[in-house]
Amino acid sequence: MLGFMNLDPNSKSRAGNEGEMTRHVQGIPRRAALKKMSLLGAAGFATGGQAAEGNAIVAENSKPGTRDWMLTKTAVDPATKFRCPSIEGFCSKASVKAGETITFHVSTNPSSPFTLDIYRTGYYGGNGGRLMIQLGPFEGRTQEDPPVEEKRLRFCKWEACAELKIPDDWVSGVYLGKLTAQKDGSQSYVVFIVRDERKADFLFQCSDNTWQAYNRWPSQFALYDDGKDQWYWGGDVQVSYQRPYGKYCQIFDAPLSTGSGEWLLWEFPFAFWMEQHGYDVTYISNLDTHRDAAGLRRARGFLSVGHDEYWTMEMFNNVRAALAEGVSLGFFSGNAVCGRVLWDEAKRGFERVGVYGPPGGLGEFVKMSTLKHERPYANELLGAHSTGPVTGGADWICKLPGHWIYEGTEMKAGDRIPGLIGWEWHGDPAPIPGLEVVASGPTQSAPDKPNGGVYTATVYPGPKNNFVFNAATCWWADSLSAPPGYVRPKVYTEPLGPNAWAQRITRNVLERMLR
Repeated sequence: MLGFMNLDPNSKSRAGNEGEMTRHVQGIPRRAALKKMSLLGAAGFATGGQAAEGNAIVAENSKPGTRDWMLTKTAVDPATKFRCPSIEGFCSKASVKAGETITFHVSTNPSSPFTLDIYRTGYYGGNGGRLMIQLGPFEGRTQEDPPVEEKRLRFCKWEACAELKIPDDWVSGVYLGKLTAQKDGSQSYVVFIVRDERKADFLFQCSDNTWQAYNRWPSQFALYDDGKDQWYWGGDVQVSYQRPYGKYCQIFDAPLSTGSGEWLLWEFPFAFWMEQHGYDVTYISNLDTHRDAAGLRRARGFLSVGHDEYWTMEMFNNVRAALAEGVSLGFFSGNAVCGRVLWDEAKRGFERVGVYGPPGGLGEFVKMSTLKHERPYANELLGAHSTGPVTGGADWICKLPGHWIYEGTEMKAGDRIPGLIGWEWHGDPAPIPGLEVVASGPTQSAPDKPNGGVYTATVYPGPKNNFVFNAATCWWADSLSAPPGYVRPKVYTEPLGPNAWAQRITRNVLERMLR
């Protein structure tokens, strides 16, 4: 039973899986220009010990996929810059388990009937998604904008259009609900995570606290807006999950991702690649890391991907405890564990209260000095952390070619993966026994314009034959795949897309976690 309850008496529902197979697209790594990289053809990634035959991800990705999950028309309001008032919504929960119920809250302005088609994102033969259920059409109406509360909080009290009990056979993953207004065809997303409690090889933690921190919906109400400064970095500002995600506000213009947070921008290429190669992966929210310390120990590897900036102290302590119990950590992310936030359960939100770094370590940010800078520091967990000047770009430059992360690459000291470091990165390695700097180099504000920064990618041993890997870049996922709809970033420098060296390094890190 799908367990769908329609809360709109004028709507109908259509449940089922899409049966039409679209053209199969091979996920072949794009080879770098360097001659030696021709030794690493696509076959090296299509097979191997990394894929657990018969796991839930392999079975799920054998089902028919579609590209219909992609938005084709958005209507971002130029007055607000970020919202899509013709159709926008949010979910009652960031993550939900099979058997639990989630509700959907949608507004249309002007009022319009609308549909909600829910897709699981994954590989699916290169298509990137699978239709899970179609809901509606619903009558649709304009719901009230929430008032500005204390600490500039915007907390929507919208009525739900529908609730859905998650079916038992829905595999853990990131799910996008495509909203379509029937009056003018405009679209946006809602996004939620289906989690489980099974043992798995890898926990893929979505960086949804950071998605919400940069969410300016309805206009200039991100964690960065204090009413005066649009890139404020102090306290006394609170943001809530109880509102739609607007269009992403930084680095580039990506209106066709509206409503999906930052999932499609920084994290999906990593998940797409993992599912392509059959890795046994399960997905969680930052909020699950915050709430469920025991759940982190059900995997052998914990993965932080993309832009994972905002952590509660509970998240830090829970991940540190998992490391102590033998879980390996992979920070395929940049600017990770930088801002310390305090979670407010009643408001489904958080505010910035501190920095996981020493005073002056990120000194260029306005108002950062007003926040607490106290231990633990992020580099004491990651191996390195955000440090001035924070932003910039660089090539990944091999420093320890004999290290196990480079096995099978034939990389030599000084070999480069162009543009892979950016747009925020980690440096300032911690004095951890056994820590090794595997890649390092100067950062720049533009090609041939150094900005004084030095990034450091690191590896250090854990207490139980486990380890911590820090890639030191937001852009690592770009080197693994380019799913349908993916928009390549370009600021400071530009990553060049799928790269066989980076793919092999990733494979080496993931396989080492399974030992």
